Amino acid sequence: MIEHALYLSVALFCLGVLGVITRRNVFVVFMAIELMLNGANLGFIAFARLHESMDGHVLALLVMAVAAAEAALALAVIILLHKHKGKLDTNVFNLLRG
Repeated sequence: MIEHALYLSVALFCLGVLGVITRRNVFVVFMAIELMLNGANLGFIAFARLHESMDGHVLALLVMAVAAAEAALALAVIILLHKHKGKLDTNVFNLLRG
């Protein structure tokens, strides 16, 4: 049973990495990052169930809290950049360099 959860976890994480590497739309990149975080959460929960411990559940809750904060800040930055540049391409983030 744990093998299935870990295979799914790795598949979700790899799909997220593939989405971050190949896509140029900022929204799709952030959805891919969320997919990677969900894959990691599934792995934490699977190992916690295997070892009959609550440590993985606590770590998954921590990751969800960080993901919520990341999503809020990322959407704020996306809205501001779209307001100034009018497009949502990843090249827009060159404005932040200096």
